[in-house]
Amino acid sequence: MTTENTINIAGEEINGRLWLGTSMYPSPEVMRDSLQAGKPGFVTLSLRRQTAQQVADNGHWQYVQEFVEQSGCKILPNTAGCHTADEAVLLSNMARELFKTDWIKLEVIGDDYTLQPHTTQLVKAAETLIQQGFKVLPYCTDDLVLCKELLAVGCPAVMPWGAPIGTGKGLLNRHQLTTLRERLSDAVLIIDAGLGKPSQAMDAMELGFDAVLLNTAVAKAHDPVLMARAFYEAVNAGRMAYSAGMMQERQAASASTPTLGMPFWHQN
Repeated sequence: MTTENTINIAGEEINGRLWLGTSMYPSPEVMRDSLQAGKPGFVTLSLRRQTAQQVADNGHWQYVQEFVEQSGCKILPNTAGCHTADEAVLLSNMARELFKTDWIKLEVIGDDYTLQPHTTQLVKAAETLIQQGFKVLPYCTDDLVLCKELLAVGCPAVMPWGAPIGTGKGLLNRHQLTTLRERLSDAVLIIDAGLGKPSQAMDAMELGFDAVLLNTAVAKAHDPVLMARAFYEAVNAGRMAYSAGMMQERQAASASTPTLGMPFWHQN
């Protein structure tokens, strides 16, 4: 049953609107404890160029696997490091074989300085993977036309950036993100990349986005476990605020307790 903290994507219930990455933590143990504190719906993993045996022998992976089995969250392999559709398709199939999942976070990078997605290669890869039975969650820019194209080829959700990966700058283009939410009212939209503070995650949720995905902000915090908990609370608070319906902003003051008509009020 869908609740305030769950999302239905591609017919499956995702139990958590905070999604976390698993790289750059000080140790596998800190990563595990941070995941437990953040209660993510998805945890992302990068296969990169490792062989299946290298991943299987990695203690980092063992902790992730243990957490997933205990918590019921889902694994979301990603295609980080790919620059062409062909590379992303190949890596996705390797990830499906290794991690036993059809879910894939699709990344096809077009610029190594900004890590901005390659729009044409991204759509090409998404279309191929969907034909192969994958549930594709593409990391993309906040371009409306691109998001519409990715949804049209069959992606069950799109994941526009808030800011370039790892910058921590938050929502750089609130106008465009608001437009995405308004124009794609029935789509599942997840902010992926660029969030550095819990307040920024809350901001995204208050705009009506369905979830946020982040890594660096937790992994590089002085206390990753405490920061994961802070993001968990912020995401849930932002979602509750959006669901509750926030007051409209006003240009002029409006007293919550009018004084006109009260006893002893002296009018000039």
